[in-house]
Amino acid sequence: MTTQTTGVPLRAKPRNTPIAAVKRGSVRKSWPQYLSITPFYVLFLVFGAFPIVFSIVISFTQWDGMGKITFVGFDQYRFLFSDSLFWQSVLNTFIIWIISTVPMLFLALVIAFLLHQNIRMKSFYRVAFFIPNVTSMVAMAVVFGSMFSDQFGLVNSFLQWFGGTSAGVQWLSDPWGIKVTVAIMVIWRWTGYNAIIYLAGLQSISTELYDSARVDGAGTWRIFSRITVPMLRPVILFTVIASTIGGLSLFTEPQVLLANSGVPNLGGTNSAGLTIVLYQYYEAFNKFDFGYASAIAWALFVLVLLFAVINWRLVNGRKENAFGEAVPGLFARMAQRSKSKKEV
Repeated sequence: MTTQTTGVPLRAKPRNTPIAAVKRGSVRKSWPQYLSITPFYVLFLVFGAFPIVFSIVISFTQWDGMGKITFVGFDQYRFLFSDSLFWQSVLNTFIIWIISTVPMLFLALVIAFLLHQNIRMKSFYRVAFFIPNVTSMVAMAVVFGSMFSDQFGLVNSFLQWFGGTSAGVQWLSDPWGIKVTVAIMVIWRWTGYNAIIYLAGLQSISTELYDSARVDGAGTWRIFSRITVPMLRPVILFTVIASTIGGLSLFTEPQVLLANSGVPNLGGTNSAGLTIVLYQYYEAFNKFDFGYASAIAWALFVLVLLFAVINWRLVNGRKENAFGEAVPGLFARMAQRSKSKKEV
């Protein structure tokens, strides 16, 4: 018996390894990596995901935090729409948010633009503008309470010396005075933080654009409005959305500034400094109505989501292609695609 050889190498027979076995082998091989990231997910499930899900559940209940949990359906949300104090807190929050966010972001952009120039002691100014963001809020409340005191405040003394009203402004007892004081605290604390973010965005813009503009005779304002602002649009969008979230969830400033206005703290005179989160805190930890406090929290979530989308649409603006034509949005493209399929 003879064996014929063709000269072609024999091909190895493929092994029929099940896919499940391959996946099990991959998991066993990578278990140290999975084990290293496990603590994060455990902590996230316990302190992140569980409170979110639990707050949804108890927003449909009546619960004082210790006793029996009673299911009440949508009663908490029905009461929310008829609660005048809640709507007053919404109005206060929007007023403080508008009078603080707009000047804060404008000042931050101007400061970042100036810090981006060739000036001396640039590092010192960067640190100085960022310090308010890391300052203790308790210390800030003491300082601002002394500065804006109705009777012996430094601000009123300066206004009287400068020729203002002899009686001074009732910063901590007048409804509008309270809102302006809280807004000034927000501006003082967050302007430097946003300026550092804008400065990081400015450093990513090519200096050739500025050099070309100067060669063409463009001034500082023209460079700022025609080059800096358009190139910073993604960064501005981030700061606007972040400021929207932070402004609508304002709590610390009115809590520490108006803590002496009464127990419990309802925002001072006529509840002028009562924000949504401060009202939620009052319902949860003063009245021990955790069901209603959770309903307020989810109403705030809806408001933040709504205004974040509105700001995103306003700041992001209309997209154009290379020929200057408007690019349709996602839903418009989906509608056009569906229409094309039907025509085919």
